[in-house]
Amino acid sequence: MPDELKITRRHLPHWSIEGAIYFVTFCVHGGTFDSDEQSIMIQHITESDGRFYDCFAAVVMPNHVHLLLRPKAGTSLTRIMHGIKGAGARKINQHRHSMGKVWQSESYDRIIRDQIEFDEKLNYMLNNPVMKQLTDDPGNYGGWYCNKNLLGYEP
Repeated sequence: MPDELKITRRHLPHWSIEGAIYFVTFCVHGGTFDSDEQSIMIQHITESDGRFYDCFAAVVMPNHVHLLLRPKAGTSLTRIMHGIKGAGARKINQHRHSMGKVWQSESYDRIIRDQIEFDEKLNYMLNNPVMKQLTDDPGNYGGWYCNKNLLGYEP
């Protein structure tokens, strides 16, 4: 029997189904990240890659983050986002020698429906730093991560 689609809602709708790949966006509460803070977040995201989720790609922009990931069986996207945002906020606050809110409370997430949509989201993420004029070469952008083993290629 196929897994059931679960729908929850806060301000945004959140759909979940076991085994799905998600495109997730979450935003900085206020201000922007410097390059060190972007590196802290990329390192934090990649530390749990393969443990709680399979992260196909991530890009940390100065004021938001995009992820393409698939939760491991039995791990909810809600739990993953709580871990990424919670521990990430703690690390950013330690770096800043401050306390306080780092992220907006809710994230946007979308179930990826097919390979075409996956490729569109991946290309969007890869080119986001170029569109924002942060780099000319997205592959060298410090806030970019892709798991070439999962993707089977380098975008």
